[in-house]
This record gives sequence, structure tokens and C-alpha cells, in this order.
Amino acid sequence: MIFTETRLKGAFIVEPEKLFDERGFFARTYCAREFNARGLHDRWVQCSIAYNQRGSTLRGMHFQTAPHEEIKLVRCTQGAVHDVIVDLRPDSLTYRAWVAVKLTAENRRMLYIPVGFAHGYLTLEDDVELFYQMSESYHAGCARGIRWDDPAIGIEWPGRPAWISPRDQAFARLAP
Repeated sequence: MIFTETRLKGAFIVEPEKLFDERGFFARTYCAREFNARGLHDRWVQCSIAYNQRGSTLRGMHFQTAPHEEIKLVRCTQGAVHDVIVDLRPDSLTYRAWVAVKLTAENRRMLYIPVGFAHGYLTLEDDVELFYQMSESYHAGCARGIRWDDPAIGIEWPGRPAWISPRDQAFARLAP
């Protein structure tokens, strides 16, 4: 597995290292030993999928608060997304900074999202599915979000979303 730390400390792009032969390839998408060797979380308690019927669907920007903060490992298993994380750790040197990664079924990249980050994505085509591994079970009372278009963050999306849930549209902006 190939781990590349983003400019946001603790957030990684994880790529499978493909072993090719005449049949195709084999690659690990997860190895507790390799995650642990890098000081990354290595025990997932919940896995989920998110299916998006239409292109230009935006989901986010989501996170969970204490005592149920979560780490996520996200992979696109069908289609393609513009995946974005925002550092919401007030004591971080990159507080309010964001990183975007194109996740596709073809590139098989994953995004490791530490505690203290908001996460969201914009689908780049129809029929997109993401697979999530999470360190914490979902707790509705701790589920939060921030606006996808908050000018205090300034995320550069590849297009204007056509589909956003009322809940995601109602998220507040960060205080200036």
C-alpha cells in the first residue's frame, strides 16, 4: 500500500500497490499492520455505502462531535467524485484549510480522514457509490456539518451542485 500524506497533517491518500500477472492484479485495500506502523487508526467498527443516482450531487460537509468523533477511510467503488476534507481542528496550523482528491472506481484511491475534519464530495457522473470504513458508529446526536460553500473556507468545486439535501443546505457557516 502506498501512503501519501496530504498538506493537512494526519490526512492521507492511500493507494493499493498492484501486483500484476496474466489474470489482472491483486492489491490490498487495507492492512492493520501497515496502518498501525504509520500511527493511523487500524480498527473499524462500522462500514457503510453511499449511492448517488445523479451526477452533480453534493453530500457534505459532515463530521461527528465528541464523544463520538470518527476517523473515516473512504473509497469510490463505482463512478467518480471530487472528495473534499476540511481541517476543523482549532489548534491546527491548517485550521480551515481544505484538500480535494479525485476518487474513482478506476484509480482505487482511498482517503484517510482523521478526527477533527469535515468531509464531503460532489459526484462527477451518474451512478456513484462510495464505501466508508469508520472508527465510530453513527450517533445522530453528534452528527454535524458546515456549509459546502462557506466563504471562510473557500472550497473550489469543479462545478455547481445540482442536488443537495435540505439538511446539507441548512448547515451553518463557520464564524469569521
